[in-house]
Amino acid sequence: MKLAVKQQANVQDTLKRVKDEVHPAPKTVPHNVVKTKKPQAPKKLFPDSALFQRWGEDLPEAEQRKAQDLFHRFGYNVYLSNQLPLDRSLPDTRDSRCLQKTYPSQLPSLSVILIFMDEALSVIQRAITSIINRTPLWLLKEIILVDDFSSNGELKIPLNEKIEFYNQMYPGLLKIIRHAERKGLAHARNTGWKAASADVVVILDAHVEVNVGWAEPILARIQEDRTVIISPVFDNVRFDTFQLLKYEVAVDGFNWQLWCRYDFVPQTWIDLGDVTAPVRSPSIMGILAANRLFLGEIGALDDGMLVYGGENVELSLRVLKEEPGGRYTLPVLTLAIVTCIALMVSDSDHQNANNIQLAGCWKTLERIFSGDNPQFPHLWSTPSNSGIDYGDISSKRMLQEKLKCKSFDWYLKNVYPVLKPIPIHDIVGYGRMKNSLDKGICLDRGPVTNNIPIMYACHELGSQYVYYRLTGEFYVGSLVAEVHSDDLCLTDPGHREEPTLEQCSKAAQNKLHIYWDFKQGGAMVNRDTHRCLEIRREPSGTYVPVLQTCTAQVWEIQYTLGNLSQTNVL
Repeated sequence: MKLAVKQQANVQDTLKRVKDEVHPAPKTVPHNVVKTKKPQAPKKLFPDSALFQRWGEDLPEAEQRKAQDLFHRFGYNVYLSNQLPLDRSLPDTRDSRCLQKTYPSQLPSLSVILIFMDEALSVIQRAITSIINRTPLWLLKEIILVDDFSSNGELKIPLNEKIEFYNQMYPGLLKIIRHAERKGLAHARNTGWKAASADVVVILDAHVEVNVGWAEPILARIQEDRTVIISPVFDNVRFDTFQLLKYEVAVDGFNWQLWCRYDFVPQTWIDLGDVTAPVRSPSIMGILAANRLFLGEIGALDDGMLVYGGENVELSLRVLKEEPGGRYTLPVLTLAIVTCIALMVSDSDHQNANNIQLAGCWKTLERIFSGDNPQFPHLWSTPSNSGIDYGDISSKRMLQEKLKCKSFDWYLKNVYPVLKPIPIHDIVGYGRMKNSLDKGICLDRGPVTNNIPIMYACHELGSQYVYYRLTGEFYVGSLVAEVHSDDLCLTDPGHREEPTLEQCSKAAQNKLHIYWDFKQGGAMVNRDTHRCLEIRREPSGTYVPVLQTCTAQVWEIQYTLGNLSQTNVL
């Protein structure tokens, strides 16, 4: 009996313990303690916005809306910029050997030109503040702001008031010039250059922050050689967090869209073993420094370039000059990257017209890109190939003759050999490719991490550039501009339905099936497998490219040249 009672008591204890664990009794709270509820994290209103991928985790919803609105308007995190100190500290990203360099006590005077159009006021103020705080004042003669017809209200009276405030502390240091209509970057930079009075001009965008010791290497290099134009190495300030990201030393180049790009430094500079030495560059970015008078002697920037893009490449090309004895160098303009500075830049359809005008100024480019029958207008998304009027360029060619500029052919061979020539002479079709089953979709390069082409809604971007060569290859995607890289060729692997994209040189070496027969408005037939590239509708409703026995499907390429005869039009 005692054992049974004890066992019953154990069962009751167990049941009570389980009950307490599942439904615990409320704890007694002392009368003087207030129980608080843990706040919930704000709901993410814009989970797909680039602004909130690394920033704004705990931002209240109303502030998220405000930040996203400013981001949509400016393209960078103005909400955060407005909260950061104007004189915030920045890490010194220079190589330690740069800190050991010394510069002459007597250096040229400096005019800093800041170009802007609808930037955020706090970003412009931070640029001004960094220049004042990190430039020796005995060198800094003036800061010239050029407003290229901004519509942002805070860049009117509020900016004038800020300038007046700065000038109370530094009399006459800041000047502002406002365009009555939008002129573009090249014109705005020339406006600032014409207004400058110092020995050296440094032309910057207004969304920059300069770091400690930025000016002395530039001024010292130009003092050594007044014909040097400097394109400084700069780091990056992230558009979302305003965190500084260090960029490694690189030289400035461009691709066949004539957009700027970074190239590897030459081996000759590496062999010097001196990271503080300037390095020659085949081109310049828009940010540059030059002797003010010398920049005028070579014609300054081409302010016929409208709004944005191309003027930096044009300046780079213009200065090739013949030396006595028939030797060609870069005697007038030594494009130089100065490595011992830290200049930060935050991320932020006239490019087409500018590039075509640039092509018109240089006969080799003119043969490639313009003239009576422009062969590659798609490089700048030009809507047709009926001829392009790029205006009167006679004065530009007269300037080239005055400067004794060498040809673009010579430039490619002697100055920029890493720019891979376009196979211009045997490309007979190019642009977007459409199939007869659906005219709204185009053959597309697809994700860069994959080697499978796709069909995608037609657009003007480089992933849908297709080039058909007389030799039979189809290049898919933007033309590769680097000598050491390769274009992608459309391939029939022979053993599956999916076509692939392979590097052309390797595909040819491996005897893959990269040669196709095609006539405008006809089938795309692989020469080796005799299969056709066609498209098939999936159960989801999307189309995919497939390789199969030829049916009645036909293709059309956007532009045809030379031997690619036109049989049908979709």
